Amino acid sequence: MSKIKIEATSAIFYLPYYVAEEEGYFTDEGLDVELIRSRPADEAGLRFIEDPRKVSSFSSFKLFEAGASQLYNACEWGQLRRSQDSQVNGKVVARRAAVASQAIIVRPDSPYNVPGDLAGVRVGVNFHHGSHYLVLQLLEGFLRRDDINLVGIKGKERFEALRDGDIDAVAVMEPWITVAEKQGYKVLAEGHYFGAEIANDDLDAETFSKINRAVTRGVDKIHEDVRPYLKYFIQQAAPVAELDPEDFNLGRLRYIHPGPYPEDHFNRTLDWVASWGLIDSDNDFGKLVDTTKILQEA
Repeated sequence: MSKIKIEATSAIFYLPYYVAEEEGYFTDEGLDVELIRSRPADEAGLRFIEDPRKVSSFSSFKLFEAGASQLYNACEWGQLRRSQDSQVNGKVVARRAAVASQAIIVRPDSPYNVPGDLAGVRVGVNFHHGSHYLVLQLLEGFLRRDDINLVGIKGKERFEALRDGDIDAVAVMEPWITVAEKQGYKVLAEGHYFGAEIANDDLDAETFSKINRAVTRGVDKIHEDVRPYLKYFIQQAAPVAELDPEDFNLGRLRYIHPGPYPEDHFNRTLDWVASWGLIDSDNDFGKLVDTTKILQEA
């Protein structure tokens, strides 16, 4: 491949990729990698979507389905759904490096203080993404499923929608958790979760192995000291809020070496997503996961 295009829009999910690019690790592997940091813009204006069935699982990954990128990562729940839905034979090929988190937050003056207070309350998420699935998991431990009321927010950052009073609770990831905490917002619940990589047929095993070696070096560099790379989070938040390196809870930023996606984990995840009607229950590991892309050394 002459150039490898990877959708890499959020620092929390792609920090090892950003580090690998900055430190020259992709170049060391003989790779020409383009990290695509922007996506086609949503329609202008704030929109609330009540039904996830009216939202494409590829709402944020249109470039991949159009053949304009070969690889991207996201939450494992959404990736299984996209592997089912892909029209270009995109398959889950690995567990990603980022162990991200999402937090349910409310304004400082909110009457809500614990997850159980959110019965019937609209919680803003991004359907078929980590915020959607993790909030379901966080809230179903406190509420009946019928009392969980999620809405998809498009056209505006979820933190901004909460700040501006458009909605009373949202789920956000970094750097927005740090923005919220710095400004006195209340965190009602937070959880970390695994993610997965999806690739298309153009990405061969040798190339993917080289990508993973570079990303693994990026993870090791982050483990040495993440602070030089907090600039990527600060840049992402800059249009909305000013952050300083000392604002971040470094223990929240967790990264592991990429590796194979485990079949037993797949089975548990598929069963849970299917229980919400968000994926077909008759899928199996061989249908949604391609084990030929990742080499054992990665």
